[in-house]
Amino acid sequence: MFVSREMLVAFIGNLIDRMRRLVRHTSPVVAYGAAEYDPDVLNCRVATVIAEGEEGVFDAFKVDIAGTIRAPSDQHGVAVRICIADFTDCGMGRSVYEQGGEVEFEYNCDLGKLPNAENILADWMSVAQIRCDRLLFASRGRRDLGFRVSIISAETAEQLARAECVIGYENCAPGYIDLQHNVERARTLGVALAFAVGVTDKKLYNCEIEVIKKWARGNIDFSKGTARARRKLEKALKKTVAFFRSGNSVDIRRICSEIAETAPMGVRYDILDFCVQVAGAKGVMGAEEEVVLRDIALWLQVDVERFREMMEKSSAAPIYEVEDADIILGVEGDMTSEQARLRLNAEYRKWNSRVTSLDPAIQLKADRMLNLIAEARNAYVG
Repeated sequence: MFVSREMLVAFIGNLIDRMRRLVRHTSPVVAYGAAEYDPDVLNCRVATVIAEGEEGVFDAFKVDIAGTIRAPSDQHGVAVRICIADFTDCGMGRSVYEQGGEVEFEYNCDLGKLPNAENILADWMSVAQIRCDRLLFASRGRRDLGFRVSIISAETAEQLARAECVIGYENCAPGYIDLQHNVERARTLGVALAFAVGVTDKKLYNCEIEVIKKWARGNIDFSKGTARARRKLEKALKKTVAFFRSGNSVDIRRICSEIAETAPMGVRYDILDFCVQVAGAKGVMGAEEEVVLRDIALWLQVDVERFREMMEKSSAAPIYEVEDADIILGVEGDMTSEQARLRLNAEYRKWNSRVTSLDPAIQLKADRMLNLIAEARNAYVG
């Protein structure tokens, strides 16, 4: 049988991959806690292991127990309850659950029936394998975790035995404090972004400044709103106004990239909507502001259609040219004449229904959009 070079390369690649996985899965288990235990009571130990399930390979806490479990009778049904708490900032002199650590996770599982009223586990027995990524810790880095393993009567819910141990764990994922810091950082960057939008037309208007200040006061948390924090915020805003009015600028793309990397999608939409409000604060929105907002939406990695909805809801009357059709109307250069016609017809129906609105701002915007659609027909459809 002829074996091609491609087949040989694929075979070797698969073999190497299997060997790597084998080495990974047969690596020694690092157990925490003494190998010896008191046979008269329940004991527990925890190890960080690499496991594999239906969702692929993952890190897990492997929980073992050994020692004695006393039940009310033979053939008594029991369950295991495992509580995991983070005690990184607590002392370890007493039982970990007497120190006020916060329980991050609770695991429950049926263990079946114990054969005797007194049961001695002479060897370590695994009772749980808990995925590490199911836990959310306070922050990234070294964490001291307390594990409390309880054997519970399935009939009375009474605790029959309990054991505790503490392990060290290196948390690589951002914690909820880290996430909060990321959100606060993103909102602060959002204020800089809004100022940059405001000076797109080379001038920062007072109405734009007021929109920015109002948003910053409601969205940036400086020490939970103390008087000192409010003064600090007002001082920072005053300096920022002076910075931009002096002709300085910031790297909008770099700011958007940092926000996109760290902030949740909901925060990104809030910041983008904020920038749209600033662009429309004067009552009119220039084409150059439309372009900047489009770039911000792109760099924040938000949904294009949702961005267009934000623009349509803006109360600002836009100043459009036919060249803006690809941004505003969704007409793209690679569209056929028929595709452009269908797109413009849809936009016409939408804006024509708003000409009779009772809101003068919406009427004005609808009139301008219909004029833009008419010009775009000549340019794109003919």
